[in-house]
Amino acid sequence: MNSCSRLVLLSICLVLCMRGGALAAQHSVTWDESTDFDSFAKSNTFKVGDQLVFKYSPGLHSVVELSSEKEYSGCDVSNAINSMSAGNDAVKLSKEGTRYFACGTPGHCGQGMKLKIKTVGANAAPTQDSSSKPSSTSASTSPILNSVTSFVALVVCTAFGFLNFV
Repeated sequence: MNSCSRLVLLSICLVLCMRGGALAAQHSVTWDESTDFDSFAKSNTFKVGDQLVFKYSPGLHSVVELSSEKEYSGCDVSNAINSMSAGNDAVKLSKEGTRYFACGTPGHCGQGMKLKIKTVGANAAPTQDSSSKPSSTSASTSPILNSVTSFVALVVCTAFGFLNFV
């Protein structure tokens, strides 16, 4: 195996070893009148690549995404940029910024059934609130699987590094 091929393989192995901390998370949102959405938002760190999954009874509730703080504050759902009603709706957090969600059922938003989140960069550290409170967040990749992958990558990196010197 020539030097260039070994360097490419070693680089791939190093990338696999370093990717361990960058897991996307899935934030499960219990979408009903009893949920404290402000506490939910404060107790989680939402990163680019994460997903929100709204879980609710279809027909009883819906989820609409609003485009502004003004629409969110006034519960104006008439200009929704996205509307969902399946009861298990996933929203990918693809960029940094603030996003606004409300229940589209008349009167529910006014009763507090709305969620405002801030999405931060994928490598941002957790907020103090999110590290000290329990949350409804689960990693989309098993930490055990990720550890095994990192270990295997480390072994392969070590083997290729050793072969370069032999």
